[in-house]
Amino acid sequence: MVGTKRWDLFTVINYTLLAVFCLMTLYPLIYVLAGSFNDGNDYMRGGVYFFPREFSTASYRIVFKDDRLVSSLFISVMRSGTGTATSLFFTAMVSYAMSRRYLIGRNGYYWIHLATLFIGGGLIPYFVLLKYLHLLDSFWVYIIPSIFSVFNMIILQGFFRELPEEIHESATVDGASEFKIFGMLFIPLSAPVLATVALWNGVGHWNSFFDAMLFTNSEKLMPLQLYLMKLIKEADVLTASSPFIPPQMKKQFSAQTVRMAAIMISTVPILVLFPFLQRYFVTGIMVGSLKG
Repeated sequence: MVGTKRWDLFTVINYTLLAVFCLMTLYPLIYVLAGSFNDGNDYMRGGVYFFPREFSTASYRIVFKDDRLVSSLFISVMRSGTGTATSLFFTAMVSYAMSRRYLIGRNGYYWIHLATLFIGGGLIPYFVLLKYLHLLDSFWVYIIPSIFSVFNMIILQGFFRELPEEIHESATVDGASEFKIFGMLFIPLSAPVLATVALWNGVGHWNSFFDAMLFTNSEKLMPLQLYLMKLIKEADVLTASSPFIPPQMKKQFSAQTVRMAAIMISTVPILVLFPFLQRYFVTGIMVGSLKG
């Protein structure tokens, strides 16, 4: 009985601490969500913590009135989709080749790849290289430089290496080529770890804005995160002097609530996508780390 009581006490304390930690993690998101849907003037009085006190969608309407939002959202979606697909394809191919024990010079290739994680060429040479490749002010400046990831290669290589060798041998005996073995056997068997790598790539492309600041000048190539960053900086000017905002609407939002609305717009797509990939994400993390 004593042991049971101690275990019950431990369970209560454990779950209480986990609940407090979860609340601490979620509260900033709850606070921003409540503020973004609150009337701007009312929000400036303070006291909005969990729920909107005076519900209003004016901040979101202001953000969506800007035509740049649609174009930047399109760029981010295209960048995330294209960048994730191409990076996953090329990284998986290299990982498959590196996992084959009969690959001549495999150890040398591995250490060359690994060295790039610790030795960088510097920002200026990188900029000059992109210039000579004619990638500046181009959509492909978002895709080609990140088309291969050494870190993801290590994860995928570890997974491919631990798949039963008999699968490869049987397919080879049946006359299957390396491309067929890779595409029809190894890829379907690697769904969890591929989904994990895809999520990493997708979130990375979705959140990236620094490369857009450095390597593009056209607003047509501006991704959502860069647009929202500019919107957050310009929110005070926007709320005070924009000719496109009716005077009666200006009373319903503030610069702070506009910033919160912009933050929620950039966060929601990832929050919607993550639950669908969660089971693959957890499995892929465990398998990739254990087998790598």
